[in-house]
This record gives sequence, C-alpha cells and structure tokens, in this order.
Amino acid sequence: MGEDTLWSNIFKKEIKKDENIYSVLKRVPIFQDLSWRELRYVERILHRRTYKENEIIFNEGEPGVGMYIIESGSVYIKLGRAQKVLAVLSKGDFFGEMALLLDSPRTASAVAGSPLKMLGFFQPDLFSLMETRPQTGNKILRRLAQMIAERLRQTSLENNAMKQKLAQYEEKTEKVT
Repeated sequence: MGEDTLWSNIFKKEIKKDENIYSVLKRVPIFQDLSWRELRYVERILHRRTYKENEIIFNEGEPGVGMYIIESGSVYIKLGRAQKVLAVLSKGDFFGEMALLLDSPRTASAVAGSPLKMLGFFQPDLFSLMETRPQTGNKILRRLAQMIAERLRQTSLENNAMKQKLAQYEEKTEKVT
C-alpha cells in the first residue's frame, strides 16, 4: 500500500501541473478553439522561461519574436525613456502576440514585476505548426485575426471619441476668443 500511495502522489502532482497549463492556455483567446489534444500538442512546443524581479524580458525597439503567457508572477509593460507603466499583467495574461505575425520592433518594454514563470510561443513554432498541423495552425491564426480585428475596432472607436472631444474643445475655445 505504501508504494501505491507513493505512485498516486506522483501522478496527482503531474495531473495538477497539466491542469494548470491547460487552464492557462484555455484562457488565452488564440487557443480557445483548440481541442484537448491540440492543446497538449501546443503545450509541447511552448518554451518555458523564468525571470527574476526587475529582469528585462524585452526592450522597446527590439525585434519581436513571439508572445508570452504568464504562469505565475507579474509583468510591467512600459513605454518610452521614462518607462511609464502602461499595464501590469499577471497569471493567465498574455502579451506580444503581434510578433507572431509581424517582423517589426516591439512597441513597448516588458519587465518582470516579481519572480516570473512564463510560456513562450514564438513565430517559428507557429509557422512550423501551420506546416505540420495545418488545421490547428489555422484555428490559432483565425482567433489571432479576430483578436487583432477587435483591438483595431476598439482603437477606432476610441480614436473617434477623442476626435469628438477635440472638436468640442475647439468649438469652445473659438467661442471664447
């Protein structure tokens, strides 16, 4: 019975680990349409990364190579020389997904806000997945396109709202002068 208990505990730890990665991946929009089997395959091609607090993940202006999914810890997304914090991300959040499609420089910096464990999904891995498992690759690309389109739509709405506020402000200042 002692051996059964030992083996049972080993397997329970492994299952718990898999459930955590599975649940983290399932919350990332680009992986939401994938089956359990497809997620297991994607999990095998992900790259594990760890960072210490305040360690730089990437700098603004560096070439983007892929996206990151936070397993534990936090990340500060910072902009410009002043390193203004744009966002604080934590477990289950992801960032850098535009680099899966674009070969362009990063538009912000990412810095570990605490000890950090992440999963990296890089452009060469996506392209390889598209060749070896086109159905899975297409599901990811479709969700990525939907996500980018939604962000573009939101940005357009925000831009229009800012234009309206600017026009109202200009009208007020013209009346005063």
